[in-house]
Amino acid sequence: MKRARTALWAAAAAAVVVSLFVAVLATRQSAESREAHSPLLGKPAPALAGNALDGRDVDVVGLQGRWVVVNFFASWCVPCQQEHPELVKFASRHAAAGDAEVVAVIWDDTVARVRRYFAQHGGHWPVIRDPAGSIALDWGVRGPPESYVVAPSGVVVAKFTGAVTANALDGVLAEGRAHGA
Repeated sequence: MKRARTALWAAAAAAVVVSLFVAVLATRQSAESREAHSPLLGKPAPALAGNALDGRDVDVVGLQGRWVVVNFFASWCVPCQQEHPELVKFASRHAAAGDAEVVAVIWDDTVARVRRYFAQHGGHWPVIRDPAGSIALDWGVRGPPESYVVAPSGVVVAKFTGAVTANALDGVLAEGRAHGA
């Protein structure tokens, strides 16, 4: 009798734990891209300068006058791989007008793997090394992928965590233009 009662309590406790787990999973936000809070929002973009993998010098300050998507990326990161075609689409949409640029920052990856990834999957934007992680630290990055949208004025207007889409980025640009950013 005592064993049956113990088994019943154990089953009830397990059911409560499973129910709580299901409730947490059912009510949490999706792992897909979402705009996120950042202390950088509404402030001038942190310094971001370096030598890109293609040899050109890149400085986000020099890109003022255009929208800039700063994307923290790693070739081993599955959400980064999922968002890459979207970044290619976004960059292609804005190439002719020259009104927006993507700049990638390597997160914990090797230059050789990143070069190979871009050669296989496209993307002709500057890719900057960050071996000490100082750029990521300045931007408050926790892990890839994270993307920041910098307005032509040099102010950070959006942050995305997870795989971002071309349409979400274009939505930020449209909203920024509507509000005079």
